Amino acid sequence: MMALLDSFKPFNFNEGVPYVSITANGVTFNKSVVMKLDYPAYVVLLIDEGAKQIAIRRCDESTPNSAPFYKPKKSNVISVRWNGRDLLNTIGGMMDWDLAKMGYKADGLLLREENAMLFDLTKAIELK
Repeated sequence: MMALLDSFKPFNFNEGVPYVSITANGVTFNKSVVMKLDYPAYVVLLIDEGAKQIAIRRCDESTPNSAPFYKPKKSNVISVRWNGRDLLNTIGGMMDWDLAKMGYKADGLLLREENAMLFDLTKAIELK
């Protein structure tokens, strides 16, 4: 016999709102991005230059263009930073951002069916 609440999942108040921050120091995905994608070891970074959006999709190591993502740290910090100059130049150029002067933050949208997180950089806010 099925209990009334069997299909429910507990809400995790510790996750918070997923976002990416893009600064001169790198592209940083916060704890919520990592948790909502279920701690993926590898992702593929997807860029839609026309729509000015980026997405990360969880994958395995053998996926073409996969990039290492989450690895547990001794400090228990749950976030991921990529500081590749080429990536920063690509995003900065696409958005016409001078990352040496200003950083930006964009909220993420979880695409559950695609195991992905979408970030609309046109809605990014400046980091003070």
